[in-house]
Amino acid sequence: MKIEIDTHTHTLASGHAYNTIWEMAKEAAERGFKGLAITDHAPAMPGGPHAYYFQNLRVIPRKKYGIELLLGVELNIRNESGEIDMKEATLKEMDIRIASLHDSCYEGEKEKEKITRAYVNAMENPYVDIIGHPDDDRVPVDLEELVLAAKRTGTLLEVNNSSLRPTAFRVGARKNIKKLMELCKENNVMIVLGTDSHVDADIGDYTYTEEILKETDFPEELIANTSLEKLKSLLKYHTLPDKARQPQ
Repeated sequence: MKIEIDTHTHTLASGHAYNTIWEMAKEAAERGFKGLAITDHAPAMPGGPHAYYFQNLRVIPRKKYGIELLLGVELNIRNESGEIDMKEATLKEMDIRIASLHDSCYEGEKEKEKITRAYVNAMENPYVDIIGHPDDDRVPVDLEELVLAAKRTGTLLEVNNSSLRPTAFRVGARKNIKKLMELCKENNVMIVLGTDSHVDADIGDYTYTEEILKETDFPEELIANTSLEKLKSLLKYHTLPDKARQPQ
């Protein structure tokens, strides 16, 4: 199976990653990708960039080293209401928008029902394309309800390779991801494979994800980023201005 675009990567701007946009793009090009999403952490993440960083992404070319760049953000879900840490005017300028729940940025109670409500409310946001790594037992979620909400809202659910590493800090990720994929398969819901790379060497590394794909016999047609054009067609692109849809 060929993945044409890695949808979840971070640069120096995130504060705890180690490469520039151009270094990440060059590595993706050398690995034969057609596209790369740059999704730096939103401002609520400790050490993350100011909102000005995202507002100025318009100056970055959307083509580099022969690949298409989708310039976006990994938002922080802040509470049970599904609030995120970026204004709508800035979100409109993004090419791709992941919303994730990070322990250090979440202000609500971490009960399963409330966490599930936070995810579902975030998916109702027309500017949220992907839910990032919903796989951590420390912030438990009703996976069946999550999958059904994703189907209803047209939101992609991420299978995060970084969560599956033996050294990963997320708890219970493997069993949760496997269950998530089985539910997506049963309900015909799309997933997206993200590496969550914080260094160029990890771009396109789906070592651990591939194991679960085989275990679950997951259908390729339900994987959004096997084609760059397929992925773009599945994002909530109707909210984006024309200048952000086309490579410059």
